[in-house]
Amino acid sequence: MFSSKYLLRLDDATPTMNFAKWRKVEKLLDKYHIKPMVGVVPHNEDVNLIIDPINPDFWNLIKKWESKGWTIALHGYNHCYTSNNYGINPFWPRSEFAGVHLELQKDKIRKGIEILKEYDISPKYFFAPSHTFDLNTLNALRQESNIRIISDTIGRYPYKKGGFYFIPQIIGHCTNVPLRGFYTFCLHPNTMDDVDFNNLESFLNSHYAKFIAFDEIDLSKYGHKKFFDHLLSWAFFTYRKFRKLLK
Repeated sequence: MFSSKYLLRLDDATPTMNFAKWRKVEKLLDKYHIKPMVGVVPHNEDVNLIIDPINPDFWNLIKKWESKGWTIALHGYNHCYTSNNYGINPFWPRSEFAGVHLELQKDKIRKGIEILKEYDISPKYFFAPSHTFDLNTLNALRQESNIRIISDTIGRYPYKKGGFYFIPQIIGHCTNVPLRGFYTFCLHPNTMDDVDFNNLESFLNSHYAKFIAFDEIDLSKYGHKKFFDHLLSWAFFTYRKFRKLLK
């Protein structure tokens, strides 16, 4: 019988990331045979992600992760917010992509892909900084890349829309979910502390058998977004709107 399946996504890999914390995460994941998705920022200009000095071994590390079966995703281009547009996945009123002219988005995607290709990396997945993107982002991906899978939006199951597969990402920490579905936990290694690492190991120790790699999902089995997932998405974003109004 199908039960919940878990996926792990690690955001904000850059040549100036906190390498000690990323190594700590890698050690934990290897211990429990977890193969995550890593979001790489090809040309980081976000000062908040400049933590360590530039590590000349960064791209070799990305290739090593890829060789272990980890999934490498394009995570924007420079991780800088130039818009306060919510886009079609309205988590936050800030975006590198949503509300940005199509030609500029195409330029970002094209340059990001070119940088990854320099290091023999051909990503199949994309997710935007702060989850925010719009229809122009999808058009840019369609015109400038072979990427047709997005790690984002709200739901329990993958679905296909507009020629793209979406693997929903709804939870920012590891937690047991009783509902059937595929649940992507999004972690940011650069900002994890000792409590976060302890919680992660405790969860993996108890639930490692439920984790799968992104490429293990047979997306061909999935079509339109399920009705319940539409309701879930509506409820999720409605709750966020009301919570913001009450602050």
